[in-house]
Amino acid sequence: MDRDQARKMKEQLAAFARELAEKHGVVATPRSVGSQSVAEAADVVRAPTLALGLVPQAEGGFGIAVRYRLGVPRARSIVRKISAEVGPDVDVRRTGRIRPVSDLGPRPPAPTSQADGDTDRSRPLRPGISIGHVGVTAGTLGAFVTRTGPGAVDGELYALSNYHVLAGSPAAQPGDIVLQPGPADGGLAPGDRIGELTQVVDLDAVEPSYTDAAIARLDNVPVDFEYPVGRVVKTARALGGEIVGKIGRTTAITRGRVTAIELDDVIVGYEDLGALAFDDQIEIECLDDGPFSRGGDSGALVYREDGVALGLLFAGSESGGRSGKGLTYANPIDRVFDILGIELAGEPARPFG
Repeated sequence: MDRDQARKMKEQLAAFARELAEKHGVVATPRSVGSQSVAEAADVVRAPTLALGLVPQAEGGFGIAVRYRLGVPRARSIVRKISAEVGPDVDVRRTGRIRPVSDLGPRPPAPTSQADGDTDRSRPLRPGISIGHVGVTAGTLGAFVTRTGPGAVDGELYALSNYHVLAGSPAAQPGDIVLQPGPADGGLAPGDRIGELTQVVDLDAVEPSYTDAAIARLDNVPVDFEYPVGRVVKTARALGGEIVGKIGRTTAITRGRVTAIELDDVIVGYEDLGALAFDDQIEIECLDDGPFSRGGDSGALVYREDGVALGLLFAGSESGGRSGKGLTYANPIDRVFDILGIELAGEPARPFG
């Protein structure tokens, strides 16, 4: 199938999956959990129980990515019927529960002593180091950006990461202190302050979200724009199949492959917000034996091997991928930039060495 055909089939399958789920009695959604606790809400199996997207095919064109979280009989039954509708162009994976990657693994995320990335105090600041809101554990500084919309000030530089790294909760307010390293790695105010929370993309419990993102205006601190591939100043939409890399606070430099794009209804369980749905997401599997990301890598920039940015890493699954240690999910970077009104700061990149 070409992309347009695959998109049309995905829409039809989403409606079919919803009908099947309703017949099975799966009607609970994270948008109508009522008095359920947040922990219960994060584990809801909702209608539809599937995330559907596009998967690149070796011979060109696209198939349908079918992702299901829990191996309960009703979910497996729906997956079988959906797969039969698609035929040989289907790619089915069980992911287990999906959570923000600040919540995966040990809490606080991957203790400092177990992290392969940079958890120390780092001046100049650079991509991939530990960062966090004063009331959060720790995540990753993804990129340096400038604002392009109303209110933009020449010369002001911002750090880009996730909402759950730079804000952490609905109680966070613009002006809150951001630390480097993050609090889980020993960062303390005021000595480790590097800036202040400026703007967040609110996460909606009713409508699907597209990004988990926020920016912090930096104080007068030195910065180093270099990634493992040089300086990253261009962006693109993921097409599927790309070899990608990232540098994060916990797993440092990892390499992966984009295994699905335009994934809708990716259900991510937040400890304080419950189960939220994300549309138009990118899926990545690691090319090595370990996972592409672990707890604390939240906020890392995902880039192609030629140094073009594709996504903002924010969540990971319990299982799946070549290693069986989980899949990683990223927001399309162009959508992040459009919503926040920002662009990358820096100069041209060089290929992987």
